Amino acid sequence: MKNPVQMAQLTADAMRKVVQRQPVILLPLGSFEDQGPHMPMGDYLLADIMAQHIATAATEQGYETYTAPVLPFGGADYFGYMPGGIALSQTTLRAVLQDMLISLIKHGFKKLVIINGHGGNCTMIHDVTQALFQHNKTMVPSFYLWRAAAALLPDVVGVEQAKRSGGHGANPLTSIGQYLVPELVKAENMITPDQTKKVWGLDVLDFGTVSLHGVPISVPLEGDKTATQGVGRGDPHFCNAETGKALTEKLVQTGVALIAHMNTQPPV
Repeated sequence: MKNPVQMAQLTADAMRKVVQRQPVILLPLGSFEDQGPHMPMGDYLLADIMAQHIATAATEQGYETYTAPVLPFGGADYFGYMPGGIALSQTTLRAVLQDMLISLIKHGFKKLVIINGHGGNCTMIHDVTQALFQHNKTMVPSFYLWRAAAALLPDVVGVEQAKRSGGHGANPLTSIGQYLVPELVKAENMITPDQTKKVWGLDVLDFGTVSLHGVPISVPLEGDKTATQGVGRGDPHFCNAETGKALTEKLVQTGVALIAHMNTQPPV
């Protein structure tokens, strides 16, 4: 049986020994919100699984790595309309992440990486990690999975296919879901988003963003006003498990490369 990479599966005795070896600890963060009518609301599931894949691959390559329990609730942004959705205010989330990091640091864990699975967490993560760095020079990098996957998407499916399929409720998350948790993805519920949607008399560009004479303008609107049942500009019908597999492999490679780099760096 493989050694566990999840901290939650270690005994207290094992954890006391682990910390002495100075492993890398991954902190997966996600959200619980509308991901489209075909996807499970818990996209934190994918962030958690991805972190486990990265930890396993890194450990196999000689970089001992574990994952902390996933934080399933993301920072509130555009999804307050969703029944059953649970989000934390940015103030609360900032305090939670800060406490998580300080808990690990005070016991001697020095190699920490955030595996982020929610855009609404990005500013908060920056604020917390920058404050830690300024306070005691602790470097905590953040790997935003879906932003990286979106950047990798054109290389996997081509530029035109990436344009047609990229967006919230579509690629990259839907393809990755079809690969990692196919039993939870309901392909029969996929919709084609409304590409002509208007709010406040202007064309919709993305969540909370409209076009004024071709210039993007941010507006304080919930996602049900600017998206179609949680689906943004991309069409999920162009997503598939093969694309998800390729993206997952590239994300794991990047995660391992980040861990390898961290292990070569002296204290700042």
